[in-house]
Amino acid sequence: MNEVVKFKAFCIERYKYLHDMKGQDVLRLFKEYGVMDYISSFYDVLHSFGDRYIISEIDEFIAARQMV
Repeated sequence: MNEVVKFKAFCIERYKYLHDMKGQDVLRLFKEYGVMDYISSFYDVLHSFGDRYIISEIDEFIAARQMV
């Protein structure tokens, strides 16, 4: 399995856990705001940080997209 794909799965699982959400709801949210593309584009940077930092970055990304 590709490392980026593994990292996306990790992000989904951690987001699900830290926000007490169902996987299906996380996938819907990520799709709506383009989070998977964001994760792919910034994989080189994001994968080197801890899970809480990564989720915080995803939250900020979503919040910025909601304002548009």
